Amino acid sequence: MENFENPNIENEFSISLDKKEDQFQSRIDMIELRTSLEKVKAEIAKVIVGQENMVEHLLAALLSNGHVLIEGVPGVAKTITAKLLAKTIDVGFSRIQFTPDLMPSDILGTSVFSVKNSEFEFKKGPIFSNFILIDEINRSPAKTQAALFEVMEERQITMDGTRYPMEEPFLVVATQNPIEHEGTYRLPEAQLDRFLFKINVGYPNLEQEIAIIRNQHESKQEDKTEVVNKVITAQQLKNYQHLVKEIIVESQLMEYIAKIIINTRENQFLYLGASPRASLALLTASKAFAALRGRDFVTPEDIKEASYAVLRHRVIVSPEREMEGLTADEIIRQILEGIEIPR
Repeated sequence: MENFENPNIENEFSISLDKKEDQFQSRIDMIELRTSLEKVKAEIAKVIVGQENMVEHLLAALLSNGHVLIEGVPGVAKTITAKLLAKTIDVGFSRIQFTPDLMPSDILGTSVFSVKNSEFEFKKGPIFSNFILIDEINRSPAKTQAALFEVMEERQITMDGTRYPMEEPFLVVATQNPIEHEGTYRLPEAQLDRFLFKINVGYPNLEQEIAIIRNQHESKQEDKTEVVNKVITAQQLKNYQHLVKEIIVESQLMEYIAKIIINTRENQFLYLGASPRASLALLTASKAFAALRGRDFVTPEDIKEASYAVLRHRVIVSPEREMEGLTADEIIRQILEGIEIPR
C-alpha cells in the first residue's frame, strides 16, 4: 500500500503552532511597568495596612493620567495614602488644605507689583506642581472650587490673558468626608465629572485592625513616611502613561462599554445617566487595569472593575429610590449583571 503522507505536513504543522504562540505572546512589553508598580505597592505597604482597593485605583488613575476623588470617614488613611504615593514618584508635590475662607488666588497664584521692574509679575500658586493633594475639597465655597475647572480639564490656567500650562505629569487627588456636612459646600456635577475616579474608602476588617495596632506599637520612628523611597521617575511615569494608550481593546469590548453607559441613561432608578465623557473614562481606566495585571489587552473583567469608580459620581439616583436606601453602586451592579458579557 502506497504511503501518501506529505513530507511537508510536519513542517507546516510546526509553523502553524509557532504562529499560534506568537498570537498569544504579549505584543507590548509590560514587564517594566508592572515591576515598577509592584515596587510602589511594596513601599506604600510599609506604612499602610490593607486599603488595597484604594491603592489599586490610585495607580490606575496615575496610568490613566486622570484625577481622583477619595471619600471616606476620618481616620481611614485617605490623605496619608495619597502622600505616600506621591513620595514613591520623583515629582513635585503640593498639598492644599481647603477651608471656607480660601480664595482662588490662594490656589492659582496672583499678580504682584514689582518695584524693581515697575510692572506686575505673576507669582504661581501651589497648584503649579505635579502631584496635588487637596484635603477636604468640599470645605471651600463654589468660587474656589470653580478655580479648579480649567486646570483639571485642560491642565492650564489663564491669568490676566496669559496661558500657563501645567508641567506633566499632573494629577489632582482630592479627599472629602461623607458624614460631616456642616460648613461644607457640595461639589456640583460638573466638578465631579472632572474626576476620573471616585473611590469610596471603608473601615478595615478585624485582621487589618489588629495589624494596624501592632505596627503602631512596634514602630520606633516618629515619621513613618521616612521609610518610603522613590521608585519611579517623572519620565518613567510619562512613558508608562503613553504605553497604556497602546493597550489593545477589541471592538466588541468597545460596544460593551457603550451598552453600559446607555443603560445608565435608560435605567428607571437613575435620575441622571452617564455622559460620553464617562464612556471615554471607562475605556481609559480599563486599559490601566489591564496594565496593572501585566496584560496588553483589555478583558470584560477590567471594564467591570473600573465601572464602579468611573460611574458612581456621574450618575444620580432618583429621589424615591434614594429614600429607599438604593445606592449608585447597587444600580451599577444591576446594570452590569443585566448586560451579556462579550467573549
